[in-house]
Amino acid sequence: MNGEKIRSFTDLKVWQQGHGLAIFVYNLTKKFPKQEIYCLVSQMRRAAISITSNIAEGFGRRGYKEKIQFYYLAQGSLIELKNQILLAKDLGYVDGKDFQLIVEKANNTHKLLQGLITASKKFLNHNS
Repeated sequence: MNGEKIRSFTDLKVWQQGHGLAIFVYNLTKKFPKQEIYCLVSQMRRAAISITSNIAEGFGRRGYKEKIQFYYLAQGSLIELKNQILLAKDLGYVDGKDFQLIVEKANNTHKLLQGLITASKKFLNHNS
């Protein structure tokens, strides 16, 4: 961002990373067996969407207590997705290269999300 003011949730680096993760999940799950469309594919896509949706909703809230609540929901969805990624790998739906890429994307998103939560908590404590 180079000092630019954050005006929209799309300006947040964590949202950008999460969006990239969601796109990757969509493309990856296209390769899954047809019998998984209403099960693992659907669950992984919903979890991936939920990450950025909750970040966006948290950004739109006025109070830091509410923001943090939504950022924690995003974190829960991210952890859920990480579990589903492991399951997909263990079922043989994800090869080693794609597994490494998606884990890296998920971990980067998680680090940024944790940073956003920590920063928001500081603002909450400072303004209380």
